[in-house]
Amino acid sequence: MDNPLNKVLMMLDQSIRVEGSKVNVIDETKLRTKIDKLVEIINIETGALHGWANFLTRAAALELGIIPASIHELYMARGRGEVPLTFSVPAINLRVLSFEAAKAVLRAARKINAGAIIFEIARSEIGYTYQSPVEYATNVLAAAIAEGFRGPIFIQGDHFQISAKRYAGDSLTELNAVRNLTRQAIEAGFFNIDIDSSTLVDINKATISEQQILNYSLSAMYAAFIREIEPEGITISIGGEIGEVGKHNSTEAELQTYMEGFNVELEKRVPGSAGLSKISIQTGTSHGGVVLPNGSIAEVKVDFKILRDLSRVARTEFGLGGTVQHGASTLPEDAFGKFVESEACEVHLATNFMNMFFDRAPVGLRQEMYSWLDVKQGTERKADMTDEQFYYKTRKNALGPYKSKINALPASFKHELGLAWEAQFDKLFRLLGLADTRQYVEKYIKTVAVQPNLNTYLGKGNSGEVVGDLAD
Repeated sequence: MDNPLNKVLMMLDQSIRVEGSKVNVIDETKLRTKIDKLVEIINIETGALHGWANFLTRAAALELGIIPASIHELYMARGRGEVPLTFSVPAINLRVLSFEAAKAVLRAARKINAGAIIFEIARSEIGYTYQSPVEYATNVLAAAIAEGFRGPIFIQGDHFQISAKRYAGDSLTELNAVRNLTRQAIEAGFFNIDIDSSTLVDINKATISEQQILNYSLSAMYAAFIREIEPEGITISIGGEIGEVGKHNSTEAELQTYMEGFNVELEKRVPGSAGLSKISIQTGTSHGGVVLPNGSIAEVKVDFKILRDLSRVARTEFGLGGTVQHGASTLPEDAFGKFVESEACEVHLATNFMNMFFDRAPVGLRQEMYSWLDVKQGTERKADMTDEQFYYKTRKNALGPYKSKINALPASFKHELGLAWEAQFDKLFRLLGLADTRQYVEKYIKTVAVQPNLNTYLGKGNSGEVVGDLAD
């Protein structure tokens, strides 16, 4: 029983069989009831046991017709006017209990026949939640197995961002770090990547072209790298970003300058290759929201006119799916219908789902995590901060160090939290117009079953990066 593969197969009650590099699902019903055992290994164990659990999850998912896919062609069809502008695709960041959260997403999607949904994680989140690209992807795929899902599943690298501080100190090392992360993510089944070099936009430069040149040049460099390493038969969906979230609102001139420069640079590097599928802009939001002294979230004024106008420019002039709205999950519910009205092709949702975990976490665990923050994150406490503001701002950083304890919470807690998440997804998916969007996914997305490389899964786990200067 020392053989890690045999140990994992025993945990699955022999519901799958491995013959050489081929994985066969022998009993799907049994696998669905045992997949949580695999998830425990994925989220808590290390070494060969961890690697085999991740590998078998992805291979079993492919065997069942659960295929990591790119949303590129759906967005291109939207840019051509072939897909109605009646919905905005939610891109959902799962920072905690990702398996349970992904199951809740898929249950909510099934009720309304929704297919246009993205699961994503940012470079920063990979660092502080201790979820490597492999782990994140296999948590999502395991959820799809558990829920009996079939078809394409979209997994995305969100804010694969360049740190301006680290770039200034050692540009080559920082560029290689993002390049290496991108390669890891693609190998893990992330066939949607959002490049974010907007941190290097310098609005103090005299012209917009001077402000954006480093942004679009590096974006094109990464896009060319992605095109060179993407799996055969797959065009990875690539997103760009013209304005750093939380800074000044984006303009049409910035979008045009960025896109024109990007397209020229990409053509030089990889002539004739596909470009971007979408563009992220700033409309007035900030990641996580702004917390007030009493712990409530300040009201944010989103400029929906900018969102709509730039989305139209992105589609009509550059053939993209449209604009992307970041930092949306803490906005009031009446904003979500406006995202659809404003023709946003994608809306990013993260913080509120983490907040729901903290609101429901056992008091003892939450207090222990907050005490850890007092010690480890104390330098971030400003003199005028209330406890509510400090913990709200910093508590995401405790998710990784307490990952094992969180995953060891009782099944009853996970079940209740999953139901609460599901109810929230029910509401948001309705507001974002997702009903019956599976028809568009089926029409435009052609899946390619990329077989996993075992070496990818027997390597290292979490990147271990210091990510305090990166956006979510």
